[in-house]
Amino acid sequence: MGNIYSAQHVAAYFIYELNEVQAFVNQCSLQQLLGQINTIWKKVFGHGAFFEMTYSPASAGFVVKEVYDAYKDLGTGHILLPAKEWYLKYGEFQLVHRTYGIPPFTQKEEMIAKKVLERYRVSLEGMNIAV
Repeated sequence: MGNIYSAQHVAAYFIYELNEVQAFVNQCSLQQLLGQINTIWKKVFGHGAFFEMTYSPASAGFVVKEVYDAYKDLGTGHILLPAKEWYLKYGEFQLVHRTYGIPPFTQKEEMIAKKVLERYRVSLEGMNIAV
């Protein structure tokens, strides 16, 4: 059985990984990647990958609203860093504004995520799109 993660953290993983290999990632491609990993997660583990509600409107494809809202200001532009969250450690009084971290994938989960990324990079190479 696979773990369930925040879509924001999975999106952060995709952003970091794609920027590391200088591949283009924007709001639309991020939603597509999240949709692909969620579909595979359901096939492999029998449940979705995310805590958040997901939507599949006919006009927009797969959407995680929280991720959409976090990156909508960038439009179709390249995403260099994950969105930021407010974080408060237990016992502290200072809120910290930091980028979302990557999820602690198991080996099998990371293999699935890398497979989704590989498919995406191959599709970009076919279209000659780079950062």
